[in-house]
Amino acid sequence: MGELYSFTVNGNVYETAQDKPLLRFLRDDLGLRSVKDGCSEGACGTCTIIVDGKAVRSCVLSTKRAAGKSIVTTEGLSEREKEAFVYAFGAMGSVQCGFCTPGMVMAGKALIDHNPNPAEDDIKQAIVGNICRCTGYKKIIEGIGLAAAILRGEAVIEKKLEDGRDFGVGERAFRIDVREKVLGYGEYVDDVVMEGMVHASAVRSKYPRARVLDIDVSEALSLPGVLGVLTAEDVPNNKVGHIQQDWDVMIAKGGVTRCVGDAICLVIAENEDILARAKKLVKIDYEELEPVRSVYEAKAPGAPLVHEKGNLCQSRHVTRGDAKKALAESKYVVTRSYSTPFTEHAFLEPECALAFPYKDGVKVYTSDQGVYDTRKEISIMLGWEPERIVVENKLVGGGFGGKEDVSAQHIAVLAALSVGRPVKVKFSRSESIAFHPKRHAMEGRFTLGCDENGIFTGLDCEIYFDTGAYASLCGPVLERACTHSVGPYCYQNTDIRGFGYYTNNPPAGAFRGFGVCQSEFALESTINLLAEKVGISPWEIRYRNAIEPGKVLPNGQIADRSTALKETLEAVREVYEKNAGHAGIACAMKNAGVGVGLPDKGRAKLAVHDGIVEIYAAASDIGQGCATVFVQMVAEATGLGRGEIRNRGSNSEVAPDSGTTSGSRQTLITGEAVRMAAAELSDAMREVGGDLSQLEGREFFAEYFEPTDPLGSKKPYPKSHVAYGFATHVVVLDKDRRVSEVYAAHDSGKVVNPIAIQGQIEGGVLMGLGYALTENFDLKDCVPQNKYGTLGLMRSNQIPDIEAIYVEKEELLDVAYGAKGIGEISTIPTAPAVAGAYYAVDHIFRTKLPLEDTPYSRKKK
Repeated sequence: MGELYSFTVNGNVYETAQDKPLLRFLRDDLGLRSVKDGCSEGACGTCTIIVDGKAVRSCVLSTKRAAGKSIVTTEGLSEREKEAFVYAFGAMGSVQCGFCTPGMVMAGKALIDHNPNPAEDDIKQAIVGNICRCTGYKKIIEGIGLAAAILRGEAVIEKKLEDGRDFGVGERAFRIDVREKVLGYGEYVDDVVMEGMVHASAVRSKYPRARVLDIDVSEALSLPGVLGVLTAEDVPNNKVGHIQQDWDVMIAKGGVTRCVGDAICLVIAENEDILARAKKLVKIDYEELEPVRSVYEAKAPGAPLVHEKGNLCQSRHVTRGDAKKALAESKYVVTRSYSTPFTEHAFLEPECALAFPYKDGVKVYTSDQGVYDTRKEISIMLGWEPERIVVENKLVGGGFGGKEDVSAQHIAVLAALSVGRPVKVKFSRSESIAFHPKRHAMEGRFTLGCDENGIFTGLDCEIYFDTGAYASLCGPVLERACTHSVGPYCYQNTDIRGFGYYTNNPPAGAFRGFGVCQSEFALESTINLLAEKVGISPWEIRYRNAIEPGKVLPNGQIADRSTALKETLEAVREVYEKNAGHAGIACAMKNAGVGVGLPDKGRAKLAVHDGIVEIYAAASDIGQGCATVFVQMVAEATGLGRGEIRNRGSNSEVAPDSGTTSGSRQTLITGEAVRMAAAELSDAMREVGGDLSQLEGREFFAEYFEPTDPLGSKKPYPKSHVAYGFATHVVVLDKDRRVSEVYAAHDSGKVVNPIAIQGQIEGGVLMGLGYALTENFDLKDCVPQNKYGTLGLMRSNQIPDIEAIYVEKEELLDVAYGAKGIGEISTIPTAPAVAGAYYAVDHIFRTKLPLEDTPYSRKKK
């Protein structure tokens, strides 16, 4: 027998003869699920534990090196510590998707154990090795600070935040999932273990573009413990796709790969060790082909075809008025070209799915943004009636758009049906980076005109998106980039042409902002040059053109009474003018709901069971907090307390289709359906004197649908979207040319939960700062060059002071209590505001992201 490695975990002694990553021993052997596997590269911090009093990433510590040491995980905290962190993180809004949270808690505990009264900078440094993609860190820093104060006895736990009846709309509501996320027992897909469960993983293309000459799986199949190897021949319909079914499930022998994320075959094995060995035994012969690297190469005459139909994936032409004439007659005209990069979502939870035979079909636990969309794609692949497929979200560790497409779900289903057992498919971080769609890279040329007073007259622009190997959501994202390239202003002459091209780069699709980050960077930067020509400030030119209630947006929609762009400008005027020589400003609008004539419906069902009101709505909560918002809306309508309301999550078998978590739509669209159903429940409660037991078994269903008009509508004033949110951001640089302050003023209608919206804004701003300054998705001949740790994600010690400002008008929409959504718009204005700040300081007009020649710029090799 070999050497035994012995160590203490949460007060108990364990030993093992296996020398393997401590992360794997803690999760797989001891079942300590709070220790999350975010990258297995030592870069993200989700697996942080305490070893001999110090915070350590367990994925880079082996069982051999842990011998003799004392280890603590979240499960090993004292009850007092658990309650302190649960309350503090709930009260401060420190939790969103929750995947980073146990690691943050352990980093915080390690600090507090050594320094019971830490300063803000101490906390920032303590969590510098832990990435959060949701919150912007500020709320986590505040949460650790409050936990320390509670443990010192200088603050108290006020139970009413978690257990009280004050849970209505507008209340500082304690998120319903805080406890399970802070303590790490909430289930993400990778935390689920089923009897008889086996594992599967795809062998992916070595080249972005190559012909697959042969696939030899014989050695892999002969390895004991391998249950099967599937190829394209085993797929009933070898295509999936969120909107266009152009994405091969696997590349067939004789076929041509389109990106390095392409699956060639799928290996199924009894355990992960055998699986890893078997994948290496698969032999694939390729004929390497020249890849299509960019939009310019894709549109060149004679370019290789990424898809048979041609390299143009989607195009849009959005016009109103006569832009050519308006620009010709303008006093001032500015034309500039802009370039923005691919960017990686970098959500903390890599893709994972667990599928198993169920009833007369299959069930799959997922981490995605729409269970009904996933069901649809799987049904197309199998050729089945959708009802035979049940899709259920477990907790979702972030998405930001990157989990709208199927990834692990459909191949887990294939494997489960092949072997008749539960099959888990989880992506490595490198697999995730290569596979899931990114934010589109853009090349764009914008021409904007104005009169002598700075009033905009017309816009002409041409936008080119690199959609990579597959369409994903190219069409809708391109459309939103075009429709929002006009900005939140009041002028009527536009000519916008958008084109999305296939290349052999990783696919591009939905990403927070949904195309608007790219086009608004260009437009808002151009506006600054026009202001200079007119001789007025960047704030003034925006204020003169800002849309107001009753005025007409460039798409022809009449702005509704809730519109408060001018109010957001007024909210930041003083701070902008005080810092005018080293500050930038930008505005944005973002639709809430899919709109443009599509049947965008919210649905909800409330059921009374054992004295509890259960909410059923298949709306994925990816960290934005819609599950809590729905509970708040039911509480508001009925007067019930939080303890009498349960959200049952997103499950296609029992919850009505509430649409994808995308387009900042769930709070407004599904929220209104929840409100409508809750109003019916409230009426029924009044009839029985408020006694829920008298309504046992009753169900209350509601569907909300407000029609919109399609692009190109002939109506004089078409309604493109149910609602728009508006924002103005101001970015201030310090004397060292670093971002020191960001003021983010938002009109999101009624603020349903002030705790939640603040963290959403702060997280969106930080993501926008990364887009502007540090993040780039490096490709070499279409092959990703980044690991998680080299993506340029901002860390806790880099954050500026972010001040979230809410603008709530008295005049609100009459749906969803007046809420309009915050998820996407919080990111959009930040990058152009940063660019404006640097222009104010050095008068260098930067047109490419990430911005060059700043203190954040990567050193050139």
